[in-house]
Amino acid sequence: MKFRFWPVVAIALTLLLSVTLAGCGGDRSPSSTTPPANMASGNLTETAPPTLIRQLQPALELYQPQITILNPKPGTVLNDATVEVSLKVEDLPLFTAPDLEIGPHLNVILDNQPATPIYSVEKPITFTDLTPGTHSLRVFAVTPWQESFKNDGAFAQTQFSVLTANRQNNPDPRLPLLTYNSPQGTYGAEPILLDFYLTNAPLKNLGTAETLNDWRVRVTVNQQTFLLDRWQPLYLKGFKPGLNAVKLEFLNGNGEPMDNVFNNVVQVVNYQPGEPDPLAALIRGELSTDQARALVDPGFTPDVVVEPEAIAPEESPEPAATPEEFPEPIEMPESSGSEPVEPEASPEPTASEPVEPEASPEVMATPEPAPSEPAELAMPEPSPEVMETPEPEAMETVEPEAIAPEPPAVEPEQAEPTPEPPPELAPTVE
Repeated sequence: MKFRFWPVVAIALTLLLSVTLAGCGGDRSPSSTTPPANMASGNLTETAPPTLIRQLQPALELYQPQITILNPKPGTVLNDATVEVSLKVEDLPLFTAPDLEIGPHLNVILDNQPATPIYSVEKPITFTDLTPGTHSLRVFAVTPWQESFKNDGAFAQTQFSVLTANRQNNPDPRLPLLTYNSPQGTYGAEPILLDFYLTNAPLKNLGTAETLNDWRVRVTVNQQTFLLDRWQPLYLKGFKPGLNAVKLEFLNGNGEPMDNVFNNVVQVVNYQPGEPDPLAALIRGELSTDQARALVDPGFTPDVVVEPEAIAPEESPEPAATPEEFPEPIEMPESSGSEPVEPEASPEPTASEPVEPEASPEVMATPEPAPSEPAELAMPEPSPEVMETPEPEAMETVEPEAIAPEPPAVEPEQAEPTPEPPPELAPTVE
């Protein structure tokens, strides 16, 4: 179950009210929330979560992650220094936003090492070079901005050993356990999230004064210290550029450290203002609406918006290809025009021949009176001359130029006189 944190102003008003009630004789336990003056003594200050994160938070509050460590089983003793971790996750999609490479994931912590982000549980996670003895494995679900889910089942842990078991890295399950979550690594923008996970610690709600003094978490950032008495995320400003030391300690109701493994943790935070990383862009509110939505919705991808832009250049070459097709039909009529003209020219020479082929039928008729002597002397001589001269002239000059316009006019006129000359020539021969 999640609890929303109180702003600094509300905390100050609560303290003022408690002092007033005490002066009036009211019986109320003093609030253990860190006074604003304590935090104000250094550069570190508390601030509200970034606007974009507050807008995305409701989309992930619908999930109640359930995590199970399938392997290794509790109490497993390995014969080598390598372990394969198999996990199962329910009610939380694990994925990364397409262009940001961050999204809902699991943090896997071996012993007290920095967390390893896991975005898929389809394949086992391998840890090598393990030292002999007992090792602890803790897994919990987190948002894209590194805040841990705090519902029941969102955290799982197990212990296993290499070669033999011992007391190291073996927390007492009967005592409260603190698991450090954030900040760790490199950050390019403020505010920076301070977050942790608690196990076996009584939850503190408003109106339950009897549990207010059960435990505290002491936070120290670069020698500046303040106390927290509620399990809630906190956003801080005032980190110095470069390396910063962040320490979390779990304390009992008397302000004394509660001795359990991992209840005193120190992490190094590298703050590089202006560094262009996805988390910094999210904190600064530089993400587009599509990019922000892709962080919490596994079914949404901003690639859908990019697709129409890619279609536009593909259509542009298509009209460019059309002018290339124009020369093709232009060439076709030229080649086709030359070829069909020749067969059409075959009947056309008949139109040009009507004047001269008059002799050709004569030649065909002359062989019949061939036995007569005068016929042989007069007729056969002009016939070869007529056959030789008109044929080459008609094929060379008439075909390319005058074939098209002449046939309609010449054919009807010359077709009639062709039969007339043969009867005239016949009597003359006799």
